[in-house]
Amino acid sequence: MTQTNSAVTVEGALSRRRLLRSAGLTGAVAAMGAIGHRALATSRPASLPHDLLDPPICNVADTAPLTVVEGATKHLRLTWNANAICTVGVPVADAKGLFAKRNLKVELINFGGSTDQLLEAIATGKADAGVGMALRWLKPLEQGFDVKITTAIHGGCMRLLAAKGSGITGLEGLKGKRVGATDMGAPDKNFFSIGLAKRGIDPIKDVEWRIFPADMLGVALQKGEIDAFALGDPLGWVIRDRDGLVEVTNNLAGEYAHRACCILGVRGSLIREERPAAAAVTEALLEAQDWVAAHPDEAAAIFAPYSAAAKPEQLSAMLRSHTHAHHPTGDALKQELASYIAELKVVSVIKPRTDPARLSDKVYANVLS
Repeated sequence: MTQTNSAVTVEGALSRRRLLRSAGLTGAVAAMGAIGHRALATSRPASLPHDLLDPPICNVADTAPLTVVEGATKHLRLTWNANAICTVGVPVADAKGLFAKRNLKVELINFGGSTDQLLEAIATGKADAGVGMALRWLKPLEQGFDVKITTAIHGGCMRLLAAKGSGITGLEGLKGKRVGATDMGAPDKNFFSIGLAKRGIDPIKDVEWRIFPADMLGVALQKGEIDAFALGDPLGWVIRDRDGLVEVTNNLAGEYAHRACCILGVRGSLIREERPAAAAVTEALLEAQDWVAAHPDEAAAIFAPYSAAAKPEQLSAMLRSHTHAHHPTGDALKQELASYIAELKVVSVIKPRTDPARLSDKVYANVLS
């Protein structure tokens, strides 16, 4: 892929964001970019701590001054899911030379294995970093993989879909229904399970989850084998448009409008032994996210070769519906992770005795200061 350097454009955007930050306006900017169809939570479990129930609006994270790795170009291997539009920042950073200007040569590895296999690959040095979903990563990270989250990437991209006339207009409508998902540990299944639990609906006993390949979920709905399904972009968006489905809700609704879902994880030993390299790859991804937010059409064109299912104009619309300008680091990210951990405890994914703040602190590494 040809690399062209857009440092002037992106750094200009970062300077404007620093000005907004100093004026205390970044939360408002993030709020303007958030899109939610319906409030996801109408009631909240009393078991969640007050500071996690009502977290402040997370400001857009600022990046550190440009980190350039000294000496010979540093070679890194970065894993990503080339089928998922939420990872668009990875090919953008590559195409726009954001890795190269930090003296990095990054090999992009399209990883299709399980999350445990992915995190093991990063932890053992078969890869150096990877992009994934917080709601899929937090459980295996609880088990002790030597991988640290260094930044969030964006919010949005998980959708709950049903047929028109199904009568399902909110999460409450899923009680007693059959709901499709790609696997039992899927981040969208975990997310909507949390929403069910907040409404007093047991996501294990009151809903029948049925597993199908992602591209068969629409077919299963048409055949009456399920009543609704959860799926991420781009395929969720494509099936919704193709089959004329109703988007019941998504992961930017209500209190989640300012919550990131996609994260960057870096090998723990790289952070300890070559911190500038860890900082450089983190900065490059953050810069890419700002560029995606400012140039969704061009970003969609960069990602289009990886997506056979979606048209470029659909990819552009997806990127506009996400919050690529929302990518917190530091305490803001730790609080978002702690909120997810507390919620995953409620749906029996995280161990009951796990302390959300302690685990969040354990799995996060601040490489930008």
